[in-house]
Amino acid sequence: MHKLILIALRIGIVAVFFLIISSPKQAISQDVASAQATAVVQSAITVTATQSLSFGDVLTGVPKAISWNNDDSCAIFVITGEGGAGINLSLILPEYLSLADGSDRLSVVFRVNDAAVDTSNTATPSSMTAGDGWINQNPYILPSGAVIGSPGNNTKIYLGGKVVPSGNQKAGNYSGDIVLNVSYNGS
Repeated sequence: MHKLILIALRIGIVAVFFLIISSPKQAISQDVASAQATAVVQSAITVTATQSLSFGDVLTGVPKAISWNNDDSCAIFVITGEGGAGINLSLILPEYLSLADGSDRLSVVFRVNDAAVDTSNTATPSSMTAGDGWINQNPYILPSGAVIGSPGNNTKIYLGGKVVPSGNQKAGNYSGDIVLNVSYNGS
């Protein structure tokens, strides 16, 4: 009888094995998709000072002003980049001009209307109007809505100022740095 149970048990195990093998498989559905991440890097910004702010000959004790719309003497900066892209603008302006040897300084003043921002790419300082960008701007607070102009993908900054020599101003060539910082702002 013990033998009979072992035979029945073996037959049962073999039967279960065949049932497992022959039973229908459970269907599993799966799919995969992929996408790409892309970006187009726009043109880098370049800033060039194409003309320095030139006060020319100055007399001791006599202030001299240059307007932003003076074609021959105002400072001109050209900003080139992606046309229509929003930009941040800031000027770092000197408080004085110095002799090369540092022995004397000449006061320089930038007034609230000494700058212009030309986004038209067609104007010159003397021909620029309000329709070409922003005129009579404070150089310490340039417009926040500025963009790289089109056509030509550039914007120009025109800058004037005023020197105020003292009555005992030392003779010589004075200079100081004017720095324009420009960056894209994402708009």
